[in-house]
Amino acid sequence: MKTLVKAILLSLSLSIASSALAQETQTIDINSADAEMLTQLPGIGEAKAQAIIEDRETNGPFSSAEDLSRVNGIGDATVESLRNQIAY
Repeated sequence: MKTLVKAILLSLSLSIASSALAQETQTIDINSADAEMLTQLPGIGEAKAQAIIEDRETNGPFSSAEDLSRVNGIGDATVESLRNQIAY
């Protein structure tokens, strides 16, 4: 019985770990994502998502992670935390 419980717990742990890894590697294209998709990024709520959309409509597409800093309310720390989670 103990072996079965250990096997189940190991299986659940591996499943959770692989799910977390899949979420970490998925990137969001900040030049085409809608507001709902952008809010999936950490630190990006509805207001910042809308600001990203408005900025790209006004100033054109983002060509680097650093370009996000031109959006009001997004600083260097946020840019750095999003670097591996965004595409452009």
